[in-house]
Amino acid sequence: MPEISVLIPIYNVERYLNECLESLRTQLFSDFEAICINDGSTDGSRAIIQRFMDEDDRFRVIDKPNSGYGASMNMGLDQVNGTYIGILESDDIMRPGALEKLYRAVTKSDAPVAKGDFNLYWSVPQERREPFNAIPKDAIGRVIDPKVDQEIFYQKPSIWSALYRKDFLDANRIRFLETPGAAYQDSSFTFKVFATASRVACIPDAIIDYRQDNEASSVNSPGKVFCVCDEYAEMERYLKERPDLRAVLEPVKNRMKFYTYMWNYDRLSEELRAPFLNRASAELKADLDADGFDLDAMDVSERADLLAMAREPQMFAESRAFAAPGKWNTFKRYYKLGGFRMVADVLKSKRG
Repeated sequence: MPEISVLIPIYNVERYLNECLESLRTQLFSDFEAICINDGSTDGSRAIIQRFMDEDDRFRVIDKPNSGYGASMNMGLDQVNGTYIGILESDDIMRPGALEKLYRAVTKSDAPVAKGDFNLYWSVPQERREPFNAIPKDAIGRVIDPKVDQEIFYQKPSIWSALYRKDFLDANRIRFLETPGAAYQDSSFTFKVFATASRVACIPDAIIDYRQDNEASSVNSPGKVFCVCDEYAEMERYLKERPDLRAVLEPVKNRMKFYTYMWNYDRLSEELRAPFLNRASAELKADLDADGFDLDAMDVSERADLLAMAREPQMFAESRAFAAPGKWNTFKRYYKLGGFRMVADVLKSKRG
């Protein structure tokens, strides 16, 4: 039985797949199995997988009809043999020594999860890497309890720069939401991991080169506009089944939702923003009305944006169009749009 099972979800990535799989094959830590989950690829991806299988018996394949990222990952999770589980996206590159560093961290700390950093990576027009700094500074080199050190919840999910104990995932029923396509399914998975892990070993090393020049954009895809909402609905379902966690993490989940909805709104094409804002506004208003936010943990600008998005969505939309984010601070934007009273109300009352 291998110590580590690495899941590689694959769909039509022949251009990058050889480099990806080779980065895993040449890892110094050799006690692993590579489970290639072929999600109905119609290009040359399956032939590349076969070549690796023919040359290295640590590689195997699961062939399945195309059904999306979440379904592929859950099928892989059900078939692993390793004590630990890693994830490698099929257009990314695993850094030299990555598995060894994660394995050393997770075993030395006796934690169910080890979490590392990653690089943003571009291969064109010339090769370039930039550290993302996915680990909060005060968590680097420490074993943290995310329910105490909550800043880690607000980082990019990056499920592929981590190692997870299989029995931990099984005991806490941590699986992926099986929504169509490949949009945001790492969000609820990461939340469940941090919500239930009392120990997470955080290391500074970059584990993955996260490719930026092949991002399958969801910006102009009407079918994926609300996928991010589905992920937060899954988080809410998970917390409702665990009242002890919900008491601690409901404000964290709601604040994460607010940040994510702001980000998603800004990246959507113009025609998709209005329907998304309608749903986002209703959800955030319900969370506010239920006292689901720790407003003391948010600065004035964040409070103003939250209140506008939840209760004055038209004003929110006008403010985002009025000035690019960062050009004006939120207070000035809302003052220009007649929102001074709203900001003042937020300052006076937790619930505005």
